[in-house]
Amino acid sequence: MSTYNVARKYFVLTSLTVAPCTFIINAPFGRFTPTNQSSILLVDGVLHLKFNPSAFTNGLAIECLGVKSWIAMELVAPTSFLYTLLSSPTRPPLFSVQSLCASLYLLHYVNRALLSPLRTPSRSKSHVIVPLSGIMFNVINGFLLGTYLASSAARAYLTNALTRPTFILGIALWALGAAGNIWHDEILLNIRRKARSKGKARDGSSAEHYAIPHGGLYSLVSYPNYLCEWIEWAGFAIATSPAPLSLASLSVTPLLPSSVFESLRAFVQTPAASFAPSLTPPYIFFLNEVVLMLPRAVRGHKWYRDRFGATYPPERRAVIPFLL
Repeated sequence: MSTYNVARKYFVLTSLTVAPCTFIINAPFGRFTPTNQSSILLVDGVLHLKFNPSAFTNGLAIECLGVKSWIAMELVAPTSFLYTLLSSPTRPPLFSVQSLCASLYLLHYVNRALLSPLRTPSRSKSHVIVPLSGIMFNVINGFLLGTYLASSAARAYLTNALTRPTFILGIALWALGAAGNIWHDEILLNIRRKARSKGKARDGSSAEHYAIPHGGLYSLVSYPNYLCEWIEWAGFAIATSPAPLSLASLSVTPLLPSSVFESLRAFVQTPAASFAPSLTPPYIFFLNEVVLMLPRAVRGHKWYRDRFGATYPPERRAVIPFLL
């Protein structure tokens, strides 16, 4: 359990530390792929790597062949999750609410790791740091969720969950978010398909396949797929775990700089075993999704506005309708 608590604490702290940096530094993939495609470590489908001699004068370059790096990166999540869940001495029975919740996580990654990338007609290259950091995130997240769902705490909480209103609400939100995520991703994929059919897409080296998306929640925000993914994992957390905070536990205190600093220091220095004890892995996953994806949505929204200018719908927000 010590490994579990250490992973839980530093998974939260790392995301909270990295997130502010990504408001300034773009994660180098997709529309933010590096412009110099031959002089840095780039991947577009790594399973085996090949040294590119032509890039030697500009620095080491790595090209990739075969299966896309995205698939390799995302398959780590269900692998880590299943290994942890099934190797636990308290692993849940096959026909149980815990296993039902586990299947929701696995269904998400069937789409994210296999169906979605295999349907993608083109994908920009990514800096190798992207799949490496993604693999690290997925290993830890899969381990934490697998450990939690196999635990006696999860088993106790999910007993009689099928008759609990919050469980039904959570499952409904998960299904709504998952469907919305797939729907809005499909809108983006159709843009790429049309571009490729017209001969515009070229191995991700050109931005020609980017266009203004329309349909669904794109009328309100630039990143409805992100918003729907947040809804999906918020629903998963509501269904599988007690809320980390209650209204009774909240108090209003003056936000003096000294008190904020002391609170932050105490939070960081809390021993792993007693770190935010009510913050379970489903809520940690939801929290990390929001804090790590929000900066990219904000910067991506700015990218859309800069690229398309006055033709970009002025009423659209970045990711939260009418607000942000």
